[in-house]
Amino acid sequence: MRICIFCSANADIDPDFFSFTRSLGEHLAHEGHTVVFGGCDMGLMRCLAESVTGAGGEVVGVVPRIVEDGGGESPLLTRIISCCDLNDRKAIMMEESDAFLVLPGGIGTLDELFTVAASSTIGYHNKPIVVYNIKGFWSSLVALLDDMQARGMIRGDWRQYLRIVDRLELLDAVLRDPSGFGKNA
Repeated sequence: MRICIFCSANADIDPDFFSFTRSLGEHLAHEGHTVVFGGCDMGLMRCLAESVTGAGGEVVGVVPRIVEDGGGESPLLTRIISCCDLNDRKAIMMEESDAFLVLPGGIGTLDELFTVAASSTIGYHNKPIVVYNIKGFWSSLVALLDDMQARGMIRGDWRQYLRIVDRLELLDAVLRDPSGFGKNA
């Protein structure tokens, strides 16, 4: 599969997030998956590219022109797709990917998550979106979504679009059977 990963470009974060990202990247490469990501050479993005390519995997970077012009793209990219801006990048990432995986991140990661989630809710795609809740990082987001749903702000069950996992086995299960994605495990 081509798995798009959204994650932090910051380096000054919990070191456990780097350890997890390193293990995840190696695992995905060993499973034969191609990783699609923002292509930056910073933070978890850098760690991801290093771990995937170090394990013999392929990484596709979808890099906005402003990042390229500043020399911020990863030198480890197997393939680079240049784009105009962040909106263009998200559209290309959706087109290039079979599934989405969200690791810890900030405003940009939230923007990417909700763009692919909103696109799914109105039928642009039916690809799995998996939020990896490492060390409870996304627990407050889960609580917010539950509250929004309870207040009637979300039609249906938001879990039919987003799968929250906290173990690699659950991630693998979603990737093995994306057709069963809408069913909660």
